[in-house]
Amino acid sequence: MEILTDLAGDQFNITLNEPEKRNAQTPQTWDDLYEICQAVPEEARFIVLRGNGKSFSAGMDRAMFTPGGIPGQPSFMDMAAQTDTQLDDTIAHYQRFFRVLRDLPQISIALVQGHAIGAGFQIALACDFIIAEPQTVFALKEAQWGLTPDLGGTVRFMEKLGYHKSLELIGSGRNILAEEALALGLITGIHSDLGVGLQEFTDPLRAVMPEVLVGAKALTAGIAFGEEPWVAERRAQAKRLRHLHALMSQQ
Repeated sequence: MEILTDLAGDQFNITLNEPEKRNAQTPQTWDDLYEICQAVPEEARFIVLRGNGKSFSAGMDRAMFTPGGIPGQPSFMDMAAQTDTQLDDTIAHYQRFFRVLRDLPQISIALVQGHAIGAGFQIALACDFIIAEPQTVFALKEAQWGLTPDLGGTVRFMEKLGYHKSLELIGSGRNILAEEALALGLITGIHSDLGVGLQEFTDPLRAVMPEVLVGAKALTAGIAFGEEPWVAERRAQAKRLRHLHALMSQQ
């Protein structure tokens, strides 16, 4: 996938740019995003993540679900054939981008339209805040594909929703419309014009001294978030991959 970047004042923009495929992701996408985040300009106070076209991101490229996968990248079946240690390391590697935005000093904001499904939702959840158009549809559909959300989706849901609601939404993989997502606290705001919504949200933050905002983010993140849930996600996904591999081997 092509990923566009630009710096506009104090705002570093990252744009997923494969609208004809609804910004479908591959593992290479996550590696590219991680590398981009290692070089965020120092003058940036905000990182804004967008997806060009009708959808923010419809999730994983479906070719990942085929035995042949995507040339140059491991398929899910290739991953399932790895040893326990190799598979854990592989998933941990893919989780890097979905964790890095929380660690950066900049405030990260996802602007979401159309659909944010599966990995598309998880990539938005990787940001500190989400602003969505009114008709946006969110979902963690991994369970419907025989998998589990292992790119921070389970971690973020548990942070925001607790056990019962997380289990219902992850277990069913059902659609969550923007209004429900806002009521649940999964997203920060809804606006028909994402550019205006972004400005209205960031203007009060710009009124705060940069050092104070950086310190506030570090303090709240340090108190609220731990490490172990990410290990749990990897182990759960490893079990799902091995089960799918066994089923496909029987065909």
